Order: sequence, then C-alpha cells, then structure tokens
Amino acid sequence: MANEAFDIIILNGRPAAGKSEVIDFLKKTPLEERLRRFHIGEFEEFDDFPILWERFEDDDLYERHGHARLISETEFVYEGKTYPGYVFKDVFFWHFLIEKLCANYAKRLRDDPKYHDRFTAIFEFARGSQHGGFAEAYPHLSPEVLARACTIYIRVSWAESLRKNRRRCNPDKPDSILEHSLEDRKMEYLYKESDWDAFSAPDPDFLMVGEQRVPYAVFENEPEKTDVPETLGRHLEEVCSRLWALHCRR
Repeated sequence: MANEAFDIIILNGRPAAGKSEVIDFLKKTPLEERLRRFHIGEFEEFDDFPILWERFEDDDLYERHGHARLISETEFVYEGKTYPGYVFKDVFFWHFLIEKLCANYAKRLRDDPKYHDRFTAIFEFARGSQHGGFAEAYPHLSPEVLARACTIYIRVSWAESLRKNRRRCNPDKPDSILEHSLEDRKMEYLYKESDWDAFSAPDPDFLMVGEQRVPYAVFENEPEKTDVPETLGRHLEEVCSRLWALHCRR
C-alpha cells in the first residue's frame, strides 16, 4: 500500500466546513475503491476535538470538587461583553493539542515501524486567527509529520461555516464529532477571522513551514458538496488526484 496511498493527510477548514463529513464518507467507502480513487488506505484519525473536550470535562470535575480549573474558563469577553462558553486560559493550549496529536502518531510508528504499509493517518483540526491560525499551528507539527504530510483544506466562507455550525447542533451531544457546535458568539470570537489565505498565499501548491514544503489542495465546499455522497466523492477524487501529483513531485 505504501506506494499507492498517502502516509498523512492533514484535513483543515473552518468549523463545520465538512471535515467530519469527508471522514465519514471515507469510512463508508470500500478499501479498494478508497485506494483507487483517493489514495487513502486503511486510516486512523488524529483529531484534536476529543482531547479538547476531555480537558473541559476534566476542569468541570475539578471545579465540582472545589478545585480551581486548570486549563479552561467557562466564560469569555468579546467586544466588551461577557458570554458563557468554554475557552482556554492560555492560547498555547491550541499548540499543545497539535503536539499531542504528533506524540500520539509517534507512538504508532514506535510500536509499528511498518505502520504506513497499511495505514494513512488523518490529522484533523480547525484554527482561527484569534488563537494563532494555521501559521502558528503548523510549526508545532513535528518534522516527521511535516515530511510525510499533505494537506486538504475544505473551503467555506464565514457565513457558511456559521450556518452549518447551527445546523449540526445537538445540545444533548456536545462531545459528538458530527453533532457538536459552538454558540454563535463563541464561534465568532474564535473563528470569524481565518489566516488560511495568507498562510497559503506564498505558493499555489505547497505550504511553507520553515524548511518544509507541504503539498496542499483545496476542496471547495460552497455550494455545499459534502451533503450528497456522490457529489462529495467526485470532488474529493479531483482534489486527491491533484494532491497525489504534488506528493509525487515532492
């Protein structure tokens, strides 16, 4: 499989852009078809959302027993007003999450040096300018990850991200990958501003991260394609074909 599949795909985009829907689609695609159309084999997800949410829950438990919250606050100030909602005390925790994903990935390679003979690793995360954006997140990826990685960015506007975030809201499952959402004001505070265009502007094919060049391609999801499997599959195949060509160039 190693010669026909990506080692690492980094899946980026605004919240609710369609990242989880793409992964769900890939899970439902048979392996042989997935390899042929998308160059993705058996795959494992490295998603920072479950880590993030668990830290919020940990702080809730600490607080419940009379201890100070360690990592998060339960309200934030935006444009001079205070709103309820989990936020990190220190912006560094966003970078901690990236390094945690890399540490988890490194353990896979440690335990199975032939990991990529079978698996494609899919790293998934969103970043807004408020907490450093992609330009600050990518340098926290390990050199080993950057050397193997290719990026798919799922592009939607701020308005579309907000619309889809509202649509997927399930208040009974705030920890769910497919059904979690942010309150409107928190969404605006954290994610309205994005640095993707500036981050990717220096080169149309490669993200420049120090001395590393990471191939990238953009999945255009407006009008929405991730809500129809056939449409999603066709466009994803185009994106992965372009990305595979760049990967082979590297």
